[in-house]
Amino acid sequence: MDCIFCDIIEKKESAEILYENERIISFLDIRPVNYGHTLVIPKTHYENFLSVPQQDLAALIEATQMLSSAIVKSLAPDGFNIVVNNGIAAGQSIFHFHFHIIPRFQSDDFKFRPNLKTYGDGTMKEFAEKIRLAVTS
Repeated sequence: MDCIFCDIIEKKESAEILYENERIISFLDIRPVNYGHTLVIPKTHYENFLSVPQQDLAALIEATQMLSSAIVKSLAPDGFNIVVNNGIAAGQSIFHFHFHIIPRFQSDDFKFRPNLKTYGDGTMKEFAEKIRLAVTS
């Protein structure tokens, strides 16, 4: 398996590491949306959100919250996004699970421009029923 994030964890590749403990490592993204764009990853290789065990996910959430606070304190952004891409269609390009913390500024000209949909008659209920069925099975 060839994974740049695993290479960073093993110190085979360099990175601007911001935080590290026994489960988590965090570093600056080399292609940031805004300066200070931070990645938070588990030290164990998991492909996506659905494959991360709860104990590692809890550690990731805790580190993401702490690092978000540090970004707000140090960079004074107007806001921030926490983003996770799962799968090619969602924009995932490195298949080692990671959170993005993106500091946001009123003037940054970065916009999410989704093509919002509307549910037709009864379709919202149909989708809800499919999801509820999957939750209970």
